[in-house]
Amino acid sequence: MISNRFIRLILATWLILLAPAALAATTLVAVAADFTKPMTEIAAAFEKVTGHTAKLSFGSSGKAFAQIQSGGPFEVYLSASEKYPLELEKSGQVVVGSRFVYAIGKLVLWSVKPGYVDDKGEVLQTGNFKHIALADPAHAPYGVVAEEVMKSLGVLDKLRHLFVMGENISQTFQFVSTGNAELGFIALAQVIDINTGKMGSGSGWMIPDNLHSPFNQTAVLLKKGAENPAALALVDFLKSPVALAIIEKYGFGLPK
Repeated sequence: MISNRFIRLILATWLILLAPAALAATTLVAVAADFTKPMTEIAAAFEKVTGHTAKLSFGSSGKAFAQIQSGGPFEVYLSASEKYPLELEKSGQVVVGSRFVYAIGKLVLWSVKPGYVDDKGEVLQTGNFKHIALADPAHAPYGVVAEEVMKSLGVLDKLRHLFVMGENISQTFQFVSTGNAELGFIALAQVIDINTGKMGSGSGWMIPDNLHSPFNQTAVLLKKGAENPAALALVDFLKSPVALAIIEKYGFGLPK
């Protein structure tokens, strides 16, 4: 006959094993499309270290902003710019003091064709191309920055009729990688070889920072996640050495 002491021992062991699962939580995160690769890796590391799960939704920063304003279920928001988090903060939808820069975006002019884009971007002045792709500036920060670059170079009006607009930076990359546009403005993270830190295919020009405004990709903890331990832990984890190493590996600058 099984003793009561043995039953209590089994029950205690079962409760100990069950405790991490009971304490683990899930948070829903809106993530700028350019951050797809690093955030996927960060989320895996986050779950391994904390036991919590981050459910990720990728897309344009502007579309995520509109969904949040309309009552969307997101608890953490990683935007490709400062603009949208600041607006959410002003409207009272953000936990006070939670806004921070998680990465510095890096824009490249890229073509799937080797040798097509020179390392100074002179192809924008001299190239005989029919289409140039960029993310829609109406809701994608990468498109805003791309237009700033072309304006700085004095080619914005000259090239505007050749624009092919992507819904977000992921679709913009598809336009260029499939040849539907000969070249386009995309995120370095989309083409970087993480082993060398250089573009892994095609040809491209890494845009100098002085040709556009600061590219501070900004995160906030939304009030819907204020009581969720997974959301709170994720915000902290994004600032950890583990996350920062992943961010840097994919070609982003680190916040100072």
